[in-house]
Amino acid sequence: MTENSPLGGGFDMNALLQQAQAMQEQMVAAQQQLAEKEVDGTVADGLVTVTVNGTGELVRVKIRADSFDPSDTEDLEDLIVAAYRDARARADAMAADTFSPLAGGLGALGGPAAAEGDEGGRGPLGF
Repeated sequence: MTENSPLGGGFDMNALLQQAQAMQEQMVAAQQQLAEKEVDGTVADGLVTVTVNGTGELVRVKIRADSFDPSDTEDLEDLIVAAYRDARARADAMAADTFSPLAGGLGALGGPAAAEGDEGGRGPLGF
């Protein structure tokens, strides 16, 4: 589209589509990288350790031998849940770090008109 575009003067639809395609490719690559990374969540000085990948998928659970009473599984169940939450929070933080540079690029998708008056470095989608 050109200056006669109803979306504003100087808006280049082809450039926008190319930028969107490039961003999509970067997002897919980042998701693949996250799926390959692992983080641990631990509780009670390593009594229970849970490992998740960067997308939050449970990969492994380790329980220290002779560390709990087999007749009282409720405490162990609670520790596993707490360790998973710890691991998931770490995975979420890792994902946020991975995707934040990509989200910053969303501002470029709006073209020159969107950059004017841009608040707080956020793009047109509020990122």
